[in-house]
Amino acid sequence: MMQVPDFKNKGLSLVSAINRFLTSVTVMSGTIMVPSLLRDLPVEDGDNHIKSNVSEQKDMYDNYLLLKSIRNHIEWGIQDEQVKSDLESIKAREEGDDCGELQRQFHHHLDGLYNVLSKLTQQANRVTNRYTKELEIYDLGR
Repeated sequence: MMQVPDFKNKGLSLVSAINRFLTSVTVMSGTIMVPSLLRDLPVEDGDNHIKSNVSEQKDMYDNYLLLKSIRNHIEWGIQDEQVKSDLESIKAREEGDDCGELQRQFHHHLDGLYNVLSKLTQQANRVTNRYTKELEIYDLGR
């Protein structure tokens, strides 16, 4: 019987990080009933007046849109039309600014991660199929 290893640093896993992000954005979405109130609110920490290291967005509304967009991409996948639409809407509001850089980086890395995981999944399936085939040959030889 297969045993699942008990990892001591579960909080450092990719799945845990993704779940924390999805939960935070879900709470954000449930809390913010009128997102347009975030327009023109600067991206500053209220205590330190330091720009957020999470985003290069011009205001909190841009952060809100970016985070919701990324959550949707994680949950539903990235559609080429959706990526273009998201980037165009950000560019339209922030002509000449570096506004969409985090989103472009996210899409690049998510696409890479998806491709690697797809290849690893195929490889795992090949190993499983080969093992099953070998067991069938072994059973026929008995």
